[in-house]
Amino acid sequence: MNYFFYTYFVFQSTLTMTEKDYLQDLTEIKSIMNKSTRFISLSGMSGILAGVYALIGAWVGNMLINSYQNGDSNFAYLPINFFEYILVGVAALVLILSICTAYLFTLKKAKKNNEKVWTSVSKRMLRSFIVPLITGGLLCIVLYQYNLIGLIAPFTLIFYGLACINASKYTMGDIYYLGISNIIIGLISTQFIGYGLYFWALGFGVLHIIYGFLMYTKYDK
Repeated sequence: MNYFFYTYFVFQSTLTMTEKDYLQDLTEIKSIMNKSTRFISLSGMSGILAGVYALIGAWVGNMLINSYQNGDSNFAYLPINFFEYILVGVAALVLILSICTAYLFTLKKAKKNNEKVWTSVSKRMLRSFIVPLITGGLLCIVLYQYNLIGLIAPFTLIFYGLACINASKYTMGDIYYLGISNIIIGLISTQFIGYGLYFWALGFGVLHIIYGFLMYTKYDK
């Protein structure tokens, strides 16, 4: 009888260990498949900082516009075209800072996880992201050419959202929802021409901070 219980105990222990090993193997296989098909080194902190840059840029842009319209600064004496170039310069600075920050934090996270930044997956993700973004940028130039300035902010949000959705196939799925949110905000913004800067701050600023915080708590900690 004791031998029977001993045999049963050994069998159950072996079965339990086999199940644990099986689950561990499945987890490792899933991790390898994710790394081979998705770029997972994006940093949530870079998203937070990109949102902060966007809010600061929107605040500076709003201050410059108010100063120009009220005539209470030297900007009021600038030609309108030159003043618009200044606003474009502010937006370009925000974009450059965001890209540099994203690259540095991604590089840091990749080194921490002993991963490479430039892989076939990350290159596919970048191509998927850039194509809609460049298309939207060229379209915004056309809008400016025909003096449809009020549609520029909505279209930047919409095409940025499309870029995020397109790139989400090769990275964290959370970016898909960031893209959807920006598209919705952009479409709503088309109905409130003249308030595009506020929607721009909401989409590129507030949403990025929320997205970055969620990504940081979910993947970076």
